Amino acid sequence: MARASDFIIASNDEHGIDPPTAGKRTPTLPYINRSFYENEFNRQAKYRFLASVARCGFRTFDAHPQLSDTTVGSRVRLVNSVRASALITYGYNAYGGGLTFNNANGYLVFYSNLSRYPARSKLLSVDISDGLKTTLITRNLGFATLTNVGVLESVNCPSSLVEAGFMTNFNEAKNMLNPSFVQNVAEGVAKGVCEFFDVTYVPKLVQPPTIRRGNSGSYVKYLQYLLISLGYNVEADGIFGSQTQNVVLEFQRNVGITADGIVGRNTWNYLTQNLSNYPTLRRGSRGGYVNILQRYLLSFLYPIGSIDSVFGARTERAVRDFQSENGIASDGIVGPVTWRTILASGGRENI
Repeated sequence: MARASDFIIASNDEHGIDPPTAGKRTPTLPYINRSFYENEFNRQAKYRFLASVARCGFRTFDAHPQLSDTTVGSRVRLVNSVRASALITYGYNAYGGGLTFNNANGYLVFYSNLSRYPARSKLLSVDISDGLKTTLITRNLGFATLTNVGVLESVNCPSSLVEAGFMTNFNEAKNMLNPSFVQNVAEGVAKGVCEFFDVTYVPKLVQPPTIRRGNSGSYVKYLQYLLISLGYNVEADGIFGSQTQNVVLEFQRNVGITADGIVGRNTWNYLTQNLSNYPTLRRGSRGGYVNILQRYLLSFLYPIGSIDSVFGARTERAVRDFQSENGIASDGIVGPVTWRTILASGGRENI
């Protein structure tokens, strides 16, 4: 087996969210009367994936940390500047005019025959497709070639584009914000990357190290990617400085554990959702688990406004509606029964 730390895995999310890239969105969804933008999936999938491969021991690089769209050329230059071993880009497919839903469905992994490493890019895409088969139940469309895509053709490493579903398919559009689906995509791709580099896939850290201010390296990046995916504002630079410490303190206060700024076993368990019961949430709660809750509710088509990690009036109303429609006492409090129902739900159907 190879050593994961010998390789740098770069990842890129297509398009942007602030402002949203024009036209890159689902048709208008019922109940919530809004579209999901493509980058709402792409960015979450990228950070969940980077966390997964960092957990497996790879060195990592974020080719697009900005919320805004940036040029393909700038992303390619960044990837080449760090001498990445592979680039994984996340996108979400579409079919037709984009204004109405249709039956096109499934996930597909692209590579380019015009890549500087066409054979290796094909093999990477095959391995990723095989990895996704183990984590997704949606239709597997395999792998295919794609031209005129700079992130596939111009980087100095094997490169794949993961299109995890169709924005123009109603059920796959709902998946875009579903945390379980996004995590399953990330883990499937991570499995494929591990297979490609002959590295052991690590599904979870059995004994994660305790880290604190002054530490640096892959575990710190793993921490930072997890925090970003939970809605916290921190730079993934691999350095546990004052900014990261302050965000860890905020996270600990949000979930109700000892707020010491040190990431030990208990904090790791909350960060990785390795819990028998998620924290109970109610109006006034804040932080990463509210972010998770809001993503589930939106993916189920309950209107909550924006994903802001704040349990306010609209989130409470959505929780009450969800509870009422699923035979749970409608108290607006997200405890063990409501969490279990959320994690097992497929959400509202089309009208």
